[in-house]
Amino acid sequence: MTSWYVVHTHQGTERLAEGHLKRQGFDTYLPLCLKITRHARRVAEITVPLFPRYIFVAIDIAAQRWHSINGTFGVNHLVSMGERPVALPDGVVDEIRARETNDGPVKLVQQLPFKKGEAVNITGGALADQVGLFQRLNEKDRVSVMLDMLGRKLEVTVPLQTISAIA
Repeated sequence: MTSWYVVHTHQGTERLAEGHLKRQGFDTYLPLCLKITRHARRVAEITVPLFPRYIFVAIDIAAQRWHSINGTFGVNHLVSMGERPVALPDGVVDEIRARETNDGPVKLVQQLPFKKGEAVNITGGALADQVGLFQRLNEKDRVSVMLDMLGRKLEVTVPLQTISAIA
């Protein structure tokens, strides 16, 4: 019986490992998503792995020679518990595939915790107990907040966990 398993790859080699595994006859799946990057005043939307350093491979443990996966170029190891690989629960890969758009990448729904201009309270860090206006959610769960300090408007970036709505 074929089940889906997780392969841990070397950094940045997900596509390379996937290609080598396909050439060996394995059925693989590398879910992708869109990411907005900013560099030198340029904004670009690029396709990146949904789970960096991980790909999925369908294996019939009883019938296929799966030990070769660990020696495949780009692969770090097949995620295992002891000597045997650990299968994903049924339906996990199907659920991820169901979220793919027609273009291919998985659609990520990001809900903003606050509306732009909403008053928020900073609850931790050096700026604790300051009140400001929510501006935007940045990458890696950091938010920009506009503070009024010393008679000027100052935009600061703080972790999302350190702000709360004003009741």
